[in-house]
This record gives sequence, structure tokens and C-alpha cells, in this order.
Amino acid sequence: MNEEFLSLKNVSKSFSGVQALSHVDFSLRRGEVHCLVGENGSGKSTLIKIVAGVVQPDPGCEIIINKKYFRKLTTIDSMYEGIQVIYQDLSLFPNLTVAENISINQYLEESKKVIKRREINSIAEEAINKIGTQLDTSILVGELPIAKQQLVAICRAITRGEKLIIMDEPTSSLGKKDIDNLFSVIRNLKMKGISVLFVGHKLNEIFEIADRVTVLRDGKNIGTYNIDKLDNEQLIEMMTGKKIEKSQYMKKYDSKKVLLEVKDLTKHGQFKDICFKLYAGEILGIIGLVGSGRTELALSIFGLTEPDSGNIFIEGILYKINSVKDAMNLGIGYLPENRLIQGLFMEHSISKNMIVTMIHNLINKLRLLDKKRIRNINDTWIKELDIKTPSSELIVKQLSGGNQQRVVLSKWLERNPKILILDGPTIGIDVGAKEEIHSIIKDLADRGIGIIMISDEVSEVVHHSHRILLMKEGQMPSEFSSSSITESELLGRLSEK
Repeated sequence: MNEEFLSLKNVSKSFSGVQALSHVDFSLRRGEVHCLVGENGSGKSTLIKIVAGVVQPDPGCEIIINKKYFRKLTTIDSMYEGIQVIYQDLSLFPNLTVAENISINQYLEESKKVIKRREINSIAEEAINKIGTQLDTSILVGELPIAKQQLVAICRAITRGEKLIIMDEPTSSLGKKDIDNLFSVIRNLKMKGISVLFVGHKLNEIFEIADRVTVLRDGKNIGTYNIDKLDNEQLIEMMTGKKIEKSQYMKKYDSKKVLLEVKDLTKHGQFKDICFKLYAGEILGIIGLVGSGRTELALSIFGLTEPDSGNIFIEGILYKINSVKDAMNLGIGYLPENRLIQGLFMEHSISKNMIVTMIHNLINKLRLLDKKRIRNINDTWIKELDIKTPSSELIVKQLSGGNQQRVVLSKWLERNPKILILDGPTIGIDVGAKEEIHSIIKDLADRGIGIIMISDEVSEVVHHSHRILLMKEGQMPSEFSSSSITESELLGRLSEK
């Protein structure tokens, strides 16, 4: 367990004059789960790519893998030494079967020209048994839920006797049950002597799965620690360079002004008899596991899916919300769970993303877009939301997760909404940016906007909302004041069957 499998010494990397890594030392032992943490831009991705041989470090470093010294590490070198990376997008072939996806690496590496169905199945079954899970090898990967696809990616990574698997944000799209299953697989890999380098943002998961943790900040190694020697606050301080105080948000809202009332809202197979009120200036937390119906409820309120029955009142008036246009005209904004696919045009500029909800109001007398007004909008929200960018013309995919989320918020705030539905507002965002997003949400509530904050993170709703609605199997059995319930109590209620 204490024998080193990987050692990096004095690793630096700069891109066009920007120092991504600066004199970083890093080591990983055989059969350990080692977590790599840090805010966006800290150098985590660059370090992973150097280990994978995708990126070449600056001269002067030392890379040792399995007691072999490398002056220059290529992707082929890395793979031959038993290193595999599972990126967030998983890089699977949706039109191929589970067996074909798992065995494809071995076929490519061995340059096999004849495909044997029995051999493909044998390779797949051996990998599946190795991680102690069950998968139907004949099903197309595109038909599997994301949690099962992740298992396929892990199986593919170990078909060649791999010694180190790097997992980049593996839990970002998983619910609690699927995360528990993934962690069980990781522990199984560890027992077989396979090392796991786990890159993540969620601190509760890091404390659950890690043996050791390495903290990167501004391209430097702040330190490597046994996880049992740290607590939550220490880890946050090392990642951000500052203390972040967790305090429950309690500025009173206007309990006499009801912005939204939902009565007996039902959508067959998704949610049933949902009733709640949202007040002006209130942050209403809705917590539920994946599959609880929380997102489906949000989609119906926003007009994306039509409920089968029930009523929606805006400021006391009954409305039929048949479309997104109806919802927007009633002053409702929606920040979706998946900002990359549903919330942003990733290949377009910050500027274009900011004005997309208001574009028809920005046409001048010549029937052209008013560039001056657009510039004013861009400047206003970049400043107000503290979006870190050199220009509003920067392509939005080049921003960090936290800054991307600010851009999504800006396009709704430009419409001056009464109600904002935020579905997973801090998913995939580092701890420092999370606190900044929460601060923005609280400022919006202070202006009188009613906020619905949907989350599966207990600490998020306990510390950053006024009231909490618990959602299970499409129903809302419980309501709590955030000031009268602890994280452990809410977690217990969430886990109850």
C-alpha cells in the first residue's frame, strides 16, 4: 500500500504565458484512492493530462511510473504503464453494445483485424466480474442511464490489467444511490491493488472515499494529506486561500405576498398532488434524490411539460402555462440542471448568451440589433455578477463552471423576473464559486425575487434557504424551516424509505 506507483517532481506547465502548473510535486501509491481537489483553474485538468501523456510539461521535470523514468511521456507510454483516464463525457459509443464498448480498447491496442463475438463477450464479462457489478452486455450503451454508462467506462478502462484509473468528476451526473454503487466499485478496485485518482468538487464525497487528498491552488501544490487528518473547514481554506463561514441565511421574507402557488399539480408517472407557496424574497429549497420528480415539477411550472391536472397561481391569479413563452411573460425564469446542454450556447459568445431571452426587444428602427444597448447589457451583468472574463466576446465554453452559471443567470435577470427556478445551481462548481453563487442568490432574494432552489445537497438547502420541501417518489411528504433542522436530520429524512 505504501509503495509508490506514480511520482511527479518539479512539474510546471505554461500556456501562452499563463502558468497552469508551477513546480508541482505529486505522488500516488499502489492500491490507494487519492483525491485531487482545487478550484477551477487550479491546475487539476493540466496535471491529469500530463499523467495521461496528452500534455507535455515544461522542461526540468521528472516523471516516474512503476519505477520507470520518463523524460517525455506520451499517451501510448501512459497506457502501456496501465494508466487510463475516464473523462466527464465518458467517450463511449452510444450505437455500440456494452460488450463492444468494453472490448474496443483491447482490440485497437492489439490491432486485431478479425472481430470474434465470443471473444468480445469474454473480455466484457471478465471486466464486469472484476469490478463486482452486473451489466447486460448485449444492450446498446445509448439506451443505458448515465450511472450504468459510467460502469461501462470503468470496465473498458481495466480490460488490459490497468494499475491506475483517473476519474474526472465521476459523480457530477449521478444520484445518491448511483454514487454509493460507484464508491462500492472504487473500493473493490482498491482491494484488487488498482489505484484510483479521483477528481471532485463535493467535499462530503472526498471525505467518504479518499485515503489521501492533494490540494492544488493557482497551479501550486498546497499539500498532500491523509484524509483522516483534515476536516471540512481546513480543506476549504486550503482550496480557496480564505476561510468560508457557513452560516444559515436568514433575512425575513414577505410572508404576506405570495408570488407563486401550486395546488394539487399532477403529472402521471412523475409527480402527484404537489401543493406549495412561494413568497416574495423567499428562497424555497426543494430537496430530493434523482428520480424524485423534482426536475419534472420545475419543467411543468416553466411550461416545458404540461401537467395532467392541478392549478398554478401567479400573485393570486390562476394561469394556464402552456409554453415557455407563457412562463416568461408571467415573470418566471428557469436555470436548468444541465447548463452545458440546456442553459447555454457553448460555441457562442458571452454577449450572445446574455441577450438570448431579450433579443426581440433589442432591435432598432433599422431592424438591426442595437449594439450600444447590447454592450450596456453585457457591461452591466459582467460587473454586477462579477463574471471573470477579458471580454464579452469570449466563447462561453472557455469560462469556468461558476462563471458559466453567472451567464445563465444574467440572461434571466435582464428580464427582471418575479420568480427564479434554479435546478442544481451549483452542480459541477468548485467550493469557492459555490459560495459566490449562493451570495448572488441571496442578493436576488433581498430584491424581492422568489427563488425555488432545487438540490440534492443537504448542506446547500439547510444553509442557503428559508424553508425546505422534501420530495420523494413524486410527492412532497414534509416541510421544514431551515433554521429548525440540522444537516444530519435532513439526511436521515431523505434516506428514509
